[in-house]
Amino acid sequence: MEWILLVVAGLFSGIVGALVGLGGGVILVPAVLFFGTTLALIPDITPQSVVGLSVVMMIFTGLSSTLSYMKTKTVDFRSGFIFFIGSIPGTILGAWVNKGLDLPSFNLYFGILLIVLSTLLLVRDRLKPVRWFVENGKKRTFTDVKDTYVYGYPIWFALLLTFGVGFASGLFGIGGGSIIVPAMILLFLFPPHVAVGTSMFMVFLSSIVNSATHISLGNVPWLYTIPVIPAAYIGAKIGAKLNKKLNSDSLVFALRIVLLLLGVRSIIAGLL
Repeated sequence: MEWILLVVAGLFSGIVGALVGLGGGVILVPAVLFFGTTLALIPDITPQSVVGLSVVMMIFTGLSSTLSYMKTKTVDFRSGFIFFIGSIPGTILGAWVNKGLDLPSFNLYFGILLIVLSTLLLVRDRLKPVRWFVENGKKRTFTDVKDTYVYGYPIWFALLLTFGVGFASGLFGIGGGSIIVPAMILLFLFPPHVAVGTSMFMVFLSSIVNSATHISLGNVPWLYTIPVIPAAYIGAKIGAKLNKKLNSDSLVFALRIVLLLLGVRSIIAGLL
């Protein structure tokens, strides 16, 4: 039974993560915690092992998505490397802080993060883009069949931002795409498809470092990676294909409601 649940969670995490650039951990972590701790359907699950499972999974969802987005030339590799460099120290620090969290504390802080993320998704389309970062940073251009986009950022700010993204990723195993994609679109004026593709490239690179740290801490439940990784890899392929064909607004709307409900539930579980 637990393997069926893990396959479903991995597949859905891969689809949603690749479709909107979240990385998938924000789906996998609450799902596995719910099945494993609340319903007691997955043996020996702890916050640390869930995060370890999530970051290893995201190596493969990030790789699968990046390969798909490379075909459409919507990955900004230079920006992805800069964001990755900024995230490295934050990722390592977050992983070390994670080992000191008990289940109630993890639920509380993770619930707060989920509510913040759902709020970001809620207001993302209502906020006006900020042009200061492009005007005072290194400019980049992207041309598709219709338009040419100008975007950019000061490197110092990108490194500072991605340090925080890396810390959240190492602490909660969420991948960081759920934070960096809105920032790339609203602050750096990235075209949405380039933001998603570049985010998944950064998720792939940062998950390697994140996984190495959690492996060294003994946080990875290797047996459970067997059903999760193939399902997530296939899901990421499906999500990347859907990204090219679908307007993801309806999915983002549903996702932010789900994240809000999961966040409230997680906070209540942490306080009880």
